[in-house]
Amino acid sequence: MKTAAHRLFKDRLYEQFARIGKALASPHRLEFLELLAQSERTVESLANEVGVSLANASQHLLALRQAGLVKSRKQGLFVHYRLAGESVFELTRAMRIVAELQLADLERLVQEHFDGRADAEAVGMDELLKKAGSGEMVILDTRPVNEYEAGHIAGAVSVPVDTLQQRLRRLPRSKEYIAYCRGPYCVYADQAVELLRSSGRKAKRLGDGFPEWKAAGFPISIGAEEGV
Repeated sequence: MKTAAHRLFKDRLYEQFARIGKALASPHRLEFLELLAQSERTVESLANEVGVSLANASQHLLALRQAGLVKSRKQGLFVHYRLAGESVFELTRAMRIVAELQLADLERLVQEHFDGRADAEAVGMDELLKKAGSGEMVILDTRPVNEYEAGHIAGAVSVPVDTLQQRLRRLPRSKEYIAYCRGPYCVYADQAVELLRSSGRKAKRLGDGFPEWKAAGFPISIGAEEGV
């Protein structure tokens, strides 16, 4: 038989769970978490990329920190934020998967924005792992350099998408290229594949991004650029 004490416990228990849901109930906060899954970022960097004011970004980050989803450190005049743990990324990925399965509006939005994207041509993580190190394929990390240096697929070359045009001559035509970026809805890899194909090179994108690769336990490296 349920007691009043047990009922009180359940009420307080789910109140704590709801704190996480409340902290996630903001599009900007979810985007902040996606960016922090790539690398540590300053408040100013997050505000600039998401297009919100510094004060607004600080308020969102405070809510995430109070819910235990992010941690911060101060270095000089800047405050740097990072995810509180790998479980935070897993939580946001689970939210994304549920949304993909249950929300028709999301499906329509993605189809409209990525009109022409051929998902059948996307390379899976297992396939990429098998091909890596073959010598016939080059893995391109198309994210900003700071994100690459914070962590990247082992053996990948840093070629931010906005520098790819200038670096094409250094990319052999005999190779196959697999481009990846932040995740399934990041456009950097799509843009890189389009440019590579238009220059006569074989190219595909990775269906997932670096955080998914890392979460799967596949080989990663940290540090400066290695190749090409």
